[in-house]
Amino acid sequence: MAGGTARIPRPAGDPLDLLPLVFARPADALAGARAVLAARPSPHDASVAHQVIGIWQRDFGDLAVALDHLRLARSLAARSGSPDREADVLGALGAALVHAGRTRQGLATLETAIARGSGVTGARVLFRRGYVRWVLGMHREALDDLRRAVPVLRRAQDTIWTARALTLRATVHLAMGSVERAEADFAAAQRLWDTTDQEHDKADAVESRGLAAFRSGDLPAALRLFDEAAGRYEALGTPMFVLHIRRCGALLAAGLAHEALEEADAAAELLDRMGGQTTRGAELLLIAARSAIAAGRPHAAVARATTAVRLFSGQRRDWWLAHARLVLVQARLATGRASGRSLRDATAVAARLAELRSPETVQASLLAGRVALALGQAAEAERHLAAAARGRTRGPAFARVDGWVAQALRAAADGRTRGVLDACRRGLDLLDEHRMTLGASELRARATEQGAELAALAQRAALTRGDARRLLVWSERWRATALAVPPTRPPDDPELLRDVTAFREISSRIEAARPEGTPVPALEREQRRLERGIRARTLRMRGEGGTDGRRFDVGELLDRLGDGTLAEIVAVDGDLHVLLCGRGRVRRFAAGRLADAAIDADHARAGLRRLAYGGPAGRLAVLEAGGRRLQESLLGPAARHLGDGPVVVVPPGRLHGVPWALLPALRERVLSVSPSASAWLRARRVEPPAERVVLVRGPGLATGGAEVPRLAARYADATVLGNGTAVASAVLAALDGSGLAHIAAHGAFRADSPMFSSLTMDDGPLTVHDFERLRSAPYRIVLSSCDSGRMQPVGADELLGLAAALLPLGTAGIVASSVPVDDAAVVPLMLALHEGLRRGLGMAEALRDARLAMPDDPLHRATAWSFSAIGAA
Repeated sequence: MAGGTARIPRPAGDPLDLLPLVFARPADALAGARAVLAARPSPHDASVAHQVIGIWQRDFGDLAVALDHLRLARSLAARSGSPDREADVLGALGAALVHAGRTRQGLATLETAIARGSGVTGARVLFRRGYVRWVLGMHREALDDLRRAVPVLRRAQDTIWTARALTLRATVHLAMGSVERAEADFAAAQRLWDTTDQEHDKADAVESRGLAAFRSGDLPAALRLFDEAAGRYEALGTPMFVLHIRRCGALLAAGLAHEALEEADAAAELLDRMGGQTTRGAELLLIAARSAIAAGRPHAAVARATTAVRLFSGQRRDWWLAHARLVLVQARLATGRASGRSLRDATAVAARLAELRSPETVQASLLAGRVALALGQAAEAERHLAAAARGRTRGPAFARVDGWVAQALRAAADGRTRGVLDACRRGLDLLDEHRMTLGASELRARATEQGAELAALAQRAALTRGDARRLLVWSERWRATALAVPPTRPPDDPELLRDVTAFREISSRIEAARPEGTPVPALEREQRRLERGIRARTLRMRGEGGTDGRRFDVGELLDRLGDGTLAEIVAVDGDLHVLLCGRGRVRRFAAGRLADAAIDADHARAGLRRLAYGGPAGRLAVLEAGGRRLQESLLGPAARHLGDGPVVVVPPGRLHGVPWALLPALRERVLSVSPSASAWLRARRVEPPAERVVLVRGPGLATGGAEVPRLAARYADATVLGNGTAVASAVLAALDGSGLAHIAAHGAFRADSPMFSSLTMDDGPLTVHDFERLRSAPYRIVLSSCDSGRMQPVGADELLGLAAALLPLGTAGIVASSVPVDDAAVVPLMLALHEGLRRGLGMAEALRDARLAMPDDPLHRATAWSFSAIGAA
């Protein structure tokens, strides 16, 4: 293959110029090769043309077609009498055979090519064999080939092939855990790529730099580089299967398992339809299996991992086979209980991965240690966990956490509580550092999933010691951490702002078409495209590092509570425990089961929805009975020890949508809810700004937002937006730094994508992404619309949604509903609420008085129970 010059000429003369063009402008190379074949070429030139088509089909199309063209190219090369021409074709053919799963034949073909080639051609063939060995997982052998090839290519000033060899060598270094060496080679390759027109090669280099960023623990940079590479591939019209595999790995590390599974499955399906490389197909199945485990679909993981094991075995790819067997063991264990066979399988996989010096050895040893613990084999568990614990000193932060989990499990098995807590603390501190490098609040929240086991181990240890204060401290350590500091504000990126504006406009047009029943598939496709783009840009924002600078202080909490009580509900191994904080002490009470409480809460919300939409009055008695059951599940005997003062409830994330005012013990109390005790303390510390009032009325409400004009009459200096003036830009400008805001607008909660939960303005949806652009959120905000208070539990014990976006931005108090409500019944509740606020009451006290002032009928009572005060203002 030619390619010693940096700039690629147009293929007007020598057909050899088409070969570098395959990875510069693939479509032009394909067209040029077909034109050569149409002109009755010599065997030499025909060989080049068929090789170009074969390479194009091998990497971007049908592998069976590729093999036909490359075999014909080899035959024509032999007829041309040029050993170098034949060696070059054999190198391309050998790689194609390996990608087709014919590993032995492919390697033999490459051996023949090396024997026939010399000089620069021989070095290029060595590069190809190094590439094939990397595909097969033979990393040391690949480095040996590249060590021999690079000096020859450099001496010949073969810019393109030297850059390819350096890029591949960097990738192999990454596979072996040598990040610094990889970065040096990537930098050297980049300098060479900058002098060429090799657009596909350049895209591959960007992708590889993304992999390096991922392996060093820089997720925002990895996602940014992967997105850039995807844009380059799309511009060239070429598929990007290796990029899908690498990006899915980054998505998994970011806690986005469902997105990773969807992407891996879609890529595998496309590859299969194309008849593409079976090697990549096996790799896609493997990452899909890993994603399915993380997404809670173990049976799907077993199916994908089983097929991957079979394919890797047939392809003679021992390195990949060992990793696929690890995932298969993990998936099988996730579907059922541990057994002697699963311990033997895990032990064998751990031993094989250790031989291969794979970074996954830590995971395999941890898995074997868990199984041994479950089977009561203490000595065997200690052996494996000790091996896994060594991983706490190597690799990026999110990879080292597994080592600390192993260390905590060792201490727990020995009954060393102090050792458990120390390992948990150090592991969670490590994750804190990693989490704060992420700018997107969604990623910060989802990243906590990796620390869930450490937090649970610490809670279990504290519970075993019977120390209620320590249990409170450890329950706070890993709860609502994403709300501890404000998210990174989205950059003033013109493209992002353009997409946000376009998304709002498209969404508004779709909503306008729905009442008429007009299908708008084109608009819906564009809406999904814009949503993906907005989300991608926010996910790759970089955090500023550090922490909120404060640790949770039980003493401060007890002092701030005064005569009030904070009830923190903690789930340990599925059991609920209520930690009552107040009057100088922390007491623990056992309550019900988390699963039962979640079912009771769902029934309660369903009952409130039915009454809001005209359900029979008789449903009220059923709803009240459900409230009593819910109280027993959630509070148990703690309900009788709440005292007479205000109550703050801090539930687990999964129970945050409970209609708390429905519980008999809380119904007539000054009641507020907080994601964590730490968040409640932060809200108490917020200094109120000047009392600037903002009133917003969105479109389409049944009452027309009837409370807003009446509130405007009471707040003479309020900024009032509505009837066409409640557009997103004006609303955000008015809200920024305000003292009190009231928004009457339809709300939409997106469980599938909580950051796109929204309030409907005159020009379309105002999403969580928009709220995060505020410099300072309103000190107090009332959201009178349906579902505006719903938050989605994610990660370990985190929340995403409108309210979750406002709290870290400085909002100290929110009143919102977690279920749909009747627009007309909301009006008197809101007027009564504001009457209390105008008298100087806090949000919780004003909401309590507003509930008591409602008419005594099922609709108004259900409406009052649907709203909660969130925060501390």
